[in-house]
Amino acid sequence: MGKGIPSSDVPSSLSEAFQSYTAIIVTGGSSGLGRAFIRNALTVHPSVRICNLSRSKPATFSDEKSLHHISCDLAREGEVEHAAGQLDDWLQGIPSGRLLLINNSGFGAYGRFPEPNLSRHLEMIDVNVRGLVQLTGRLLPKLRARGGTIITIASTTAYQPTPFAATYGATKAFVLHWTIALNEELRGTGVTSIAVSPGPTNTNFFHAAGLGGGAVSPSLSMSADEVVALAMRAAARGKSHVVTGWKNKAYAFAASKLPKVFAARIGAMFLAKFRMDKVRR
Repeated sequence: MGKGIPSSDVPSSLSEAFQSYTAIIVTGGSSGLGRAFIRNALTVHPSVRICNLSRSKPATFSDEKSLHHISCDLAREGEVEHAAGQLDDWLQGIPSGRLLLINNSGFGAYGRFPEPNLSRHLEMIDVNVRGLVQLTGRLLPKLRARGGTIITIASTTAYQPTPFAATYGATKAFVLHWTIALNEELRGTGVTSIAVSPGPTNTNFFHAAGLGGGAVSPSLSMSADEVVALAMRAAARGKSHVVTGWKNKAYAFAASKLPKVFAARIGAMFLAKFRMDKVRR
């Protein structure tokens, strides 16, 4: 499964907090943050059962009996509904205990709307917003019955309008506010909901979004394992929101305090100067 968090670096309180989970459901576990969540969850709780929902099966799942894969394209409403039914069947074979749902799947695109094409933006809305809402809604009765946590990946782009990534930033603004509001609705039910807002992360995200090499300075990015470790610690403490890394915290705080029009202008200048020349044509 890879390196994950070294066992000596796992706080005992974190390990103890995750022992109550018997099952973890993660979307997009084939790569990036999703794969890091699986890797680190197994470091903290080796006996936990994990189910991944994504279009492709993670290569590491082939020889692991505790790891289950359900093929699902979150952009397709019917596939999400079918996957939810399969999850119901899978959970019936797992002992009672808390559930952890990790809404990780999502993607972005850079360029002037509607570049690269309109269908890409509509698919982005389906995956980043509708798919996670549908899956969470279908699994919420199970979560309420067994207790558990919902971790949903937002982004620091959620804190201001993002020209040249307008649709992506807007979807993550929805994710951020929806997740925090959901946590309040769930107060006292035994289920918590936490929004995780990473900044630039060393994954395949920028390549998939249409950017070439050098789009993000290494000094401004974090590794997937670093982001996941911070997310898991925040979830173990019952937080409703965490921005990963002090640089990202400073950025999110400053961006949230600026007038929206001014923030959009600054964002456009930044993206045009440092990223738009990296868009693959």
